[in-house]
Amino acid sequence: MSDFWIEDGETVLFIGDSITDCDRRSTGAPLGSGYVGLFAEWATARFPTRQIRYMNEGISGNRVTHLRERWRDDVLAHQPDRLSIKIGINDASSHLRGDEQGVSPHLFGEYYDEILALTQQELGCPIVLVTPFYIARTNSGDAYMDQMLELLPRYIETVEMLSEKYDTRLVRLHEIFQRQLEFRDPDQFCPEPVHPNRAGHMLAQSAKSGRTTYLL
Repeated sequence: MSDFWIEDGETVLFIGDSITDCDRRSTGAPLGSGYVGLFAEWATARFPTRQIRYMNEGISGNRVTHLRERWRDDVLAHQPDRLSIKIGINDASSHLRGDEQGVSPHLFGEYYDEILALTQQELGCPIVLVTPFYIARTNSGDAYMDQMLELLPRYIETVEMLSEKYDTRLVRLHEIFQRQLEFRDPDQFCPEPVHPNRAGHMLAQSAKSGRTTYLL
C-alpha cells in the first residue's frame, strides 16, 4: 500500500487511555497487547524496509485533563513525527456519573483544543484523532448503556470538529463498531462496552492501517 501514512525513519507516538495502554507497562510491554502493538506488528510485516519507531504513552483511566497535564513530558519532549490520540470515553463516563472531577463536553473540547494547538505550534506533525466509542446497541434495556449512547455523540462531534479545524486524519471508531453490530453481537468484540477483546483491537488496528473503508 503505497499511501501508508508513516515513512521510513519516523517515530509515531500513540497516546490515550486504557484502550491504548493495554498493559504496556507490564505483561504487554512495551507497546501493549492492544491495537498499538497489533498495528506495529502489522506495519513491520507489511513494510519490512521501513525502520519505524513506535511509542505508546497511553495510561489507563486517563481523561483529556490528564493528557493536558502530561502533554509536554509525554508527547512534546519525544518530538514524534506522527501522533495518534484516542481519548474521551472516561471523560464521558465521568460526566455521566456526575463525578466532582468530571469532564463535561464543553471542557473536553476546550482542553482538547488546547493540546492540539500546542502540538501544532511546537511540533507541526501530522496527527490522527480517534473517536471514543462504546460497543453497545441502543435500547439494550440497560439504562446506563442507553444514557452513554445518548451522551457520547457530543464528545465524538467535538473530535470531528477538532479534526477538521487542525486538518488531521480521523478514525471514526464508534461508527466502525456500530456498523459491525448490525451483523454481530457486542460480545464478539468486547466483554463489556468500553474495553475491546482481541477481535475489537484487531478492528481498531485495521482502521489505523487504513484497511477499512471508514478511515478518512
